[in-house]
Amino acid sequence: MVNKIGESIDVTAVAALSDRTLGPEHKSLPPSAWGLTAREFLATAPHLDDFATPVLTVDRAALDSNLAVMADWAAAAGVRLAPHGKTTMSPQLWGEQLAAGAWGITLATGWQAQVGRAFGLTRILLANALVDPVGLRWAAEHMRRDPEFELLSWADSVATVREMERHLPEDARLSVLVELGGPHGRTGARSVDEALDVAAAVNNSARLRLAGVGGYEGALAHDRTEAAVAAVRGYLDELARLHRALSDRYERPAVVTAGGSAYPDLVVERLAGLADEQGAQGVPTTVVLRSGAYLIHDDGFYSGISPLADPSAGRPLRSAMHGWARAVSRPEPGLALLDAGKRDLPFDEGLPVPQRVSGGEGVPPGAHVSALNDQHTFLRWPEGGDVPVGSVVRLGLSHPCTAFDKWRLIPVVDDAGAARPRVVDLLHTFF
Repeated sequence: MVNKIGESIDVTAVAALSDRTLGPEHKSLPPSAWGLTAREFLATAPHLDDFATPVLTVDRAALDSNLAVMADWAAAAGVRLAPHGKTTMSPQLWGEQLAAGAWGITLATGWQAQVGRAFGLTRILLANALVDPVGLRWAAEHMRRDPEFELLSWADSVATVREMERHLPEDARLSVLVELGGPHGRTGARSVDEALDVAAAVNNSARLRLAGVGGYEGALAHDRTEAAVAAVRGYLDELARLHRALSDRYERPAVVTAGGSAYPDLVVERLAGLADEQGAQGVPTTVVLRSGAYLIHDDGFYSGISPLADPSAGRPLRSAMHGWARAVSRPEPGLALLDAGKRDLPFDEGLPVPQRVSGGEGVPPGAHVSALNDQHTFLRWPEGGDVPVGSVVRLGLSHPCTAFDKWRLIPVVDDAGAARPRVVDLLHTFF
């Protein structure tokens, strides 16, 4: 059943973001907007060139396309989607994902879950172990107040289970997914046998209920080589084996969750069938994909690894984010310094890629970014072409998870490819 947004998130709280007053804390917003609400500023019909540089934008057309592509793909694959909300930390975008049919929203920390709950999220999948005493007491209180609120935490050791029990009130009942990891991976029990011990500890707890299994295959590989794909498949097969071993221990129904944005096809290939298989055994099972980067996508890491980025698919994911930076110095031939840096743009999964210079269709042949300082981008090219001081360069970016956290307010443009993009919305982020 498709979620109704009004039942999944507080639309009134989300809409109220438009009434927030804008000010100097909102990077690159024109000072003429200070003192206005977001709604009042948008009513002036601003264009992107009304903003200072550097600035990060989201492309509305690409955003809408990506939202539909993933919703359709997940439905056809027979899995549910709980997109990772940490990617954007934008309640406005969470609302759009829920309206498109998302089963819930995934978050990574207790504080992020509290932000989600402040905006009325009714189902939060916490892809981490909640052992913080403040977070555990908060979760217990909110579940007590609202029986419809569902929070699912992870646990990957008996020690984790014990710590949860130590800080939860006696009347609490927290749903727990046993997390399976892999050698040299991130968190997660390192074997099915260890995971079974964790499940037994959960079953023996009066404050916890065993609700399923989960994990993150993206920690085990970083490309599409044969060895990487084999590692991911092997891990997912172990996750399925763990789920089958627990089929008679769940307090039904059960959740099986995996999937970042790099290998969602492999998650579907290896796990989607568990819904029918376990259902036939009397254990209703929901297979949940947690991909988060699909909505924004990128021009770097995910464009090269996501199966949904393949143009032959007919309707591929498209990058919805761009950086815009102005040339402020031409200190030597073939080098321009732009006014964006590490404080403005992501750089952990690849440097920005120059795509276009204001007043022209392309960039000088061979142009590339060689480095980022705190507040500068080094744009280089061989002989020929020019990037004049004062010109604005549009940059393709890699890794949306480390792009949004640098901005409290992000303008949404109608078309990042237009000569003069219109600003049609403002996204508020919570980092």
